[in-house]
Amino acid sequence: MALKPQTALDPAPLSSSAARLRRVPAWPLAGLAALTLAALSGCGQGAGGPQGGQMPPAPVGVITAKTSSVDVTTELPGRLEAIRTAQVRARVTGVVKRRLFTEGSVVKSGQSLFEIDPVPYRAALDSALATEAKAEAVLMQAQATLDRNRPLAQAKAISDQDWVSTQAAYKQAQADVAAAKAAVVQAKLNVDYAAVLSPISGRIGRAEVTEGALVSAGEATLLATVQQIDKLYVNFTESAADAMKLKRAVEAGKFQKAGSAEVHVVLDDGSVYPLAGQLLFSDITVDSTSGQVTLRAELPNPKGELLPGLYVKVRIATARATDAILVPQQAVSRGTAGDTVMVVTPDKQVSVRPVQLGGTHGSDWVVLGGLQPGDQVVVDGFQKIRPKAAVNPVPWTPTGPASAPAAAPASAASH
Repeated sequence: MALKPQTALDPAPLSSSAARLRRVPAWPLAGLAALTLAALSGCGQGAGGPQGGQMPPAPVGVITAKTSSVDVTTELPGRLEAIRTAQVRARVTGVVKRRLFTEGSVVKSGQSLFEIDPVPYRAALDSALATEAKAEAVLMQAQATLDRNRPLAQAKAISDQDWVSTQAAYKQAQADVAAAKAAVVQAKLNVDYAAVLSPISGRIGRAEVTEGALVSAGEATLLATVQQIDKLYVNFTESAADAMKLKRAVEAGKFQKAGSAEVHVVLDDGSVYPLAGQLLFSDITVDSTSGQVTLRAELPNPKGELLPGLYVKVRIATARATDAILVPQQAVSRGTAGDTVMVVTPDKQVSVRPVQLGGTHGSDWVVLGGLQPGDQVVVDGFQKIRPKAAVNPVPWTPTGPASAPAAAPASAASH
């Protein structure tokens, strides 16, 4: 019996399971694919992502540049110094018997600080007084001899040699009395020096010697140090080049001269000392090794809060800018090639703009050139910026976290 050839359209050779699969309709698979595409399309996360495969513009914090009239201030490193410092040293040699002050206390001018054994000096004073009395007695005798021989010399009753000897003895007696009086004065001074007094009023430091120590006038042994700190000097330096640059800017009309010579001290914790100081002078010479000019100001310190030797920052108003733009310091990039900021262009791109700085005002830089009113200066979100990539400028607030303007929207993370 001849076999009939099979064809693809002939259903006879198919098994029963294959026949059942063939009878399953195709519309459920097509519907599932359509629903999946619709879901991806609704979330904006298709194969290419939003906007044809590009990431959304990165938000960056910006400020809008505007001109204002501000005082240009400069912060310079400085050091506090007592307005008066007295080193109390031994002026006589002897053994310290007593210390008469409390270390770290406030002492008055003329107050007793130490007592050096005065017994040897009182004895020397008594000896000097006795020598003075003896010299005065000799002078009295010489005076009597001179008075007795004067008429005899006029009458030629004595020789000229005797008259000259009488006059010489009298003058020698006068000199001996003068020397004895000077010795008495020196002996009295030594007795006074044995009682060591404070030369000025101020705060005294620690005692450098103790009772029983032998101090020497020849070595001028240091006993203690007294510092007057109700007022302090603030010594600071400024670059001579910066001073000349500021002078030229004033002459060019960019600045006006500051009308106040006040200085403010900024402490280590960033706080500003509440009392202002007064600029005293600026040195007339430039240090040849550092190129710096030394300046000094006087600072009131009535409560003794500040101590000599403390390093501080001195904030001084050097000029006034009438048409300046303030930019936060974090927005400025400083380098050897110059100072620059990043500016958002009208097409939402970021470009680097060189600027000219003229000092500081608080925590901001004073920009004198390179920016125009209305420019959007990038302050935060630098890590989000990519070359030739668009950005989304948002207002920057200094009180918020530094990274807040550059944070991604919450809606983007919810899908």
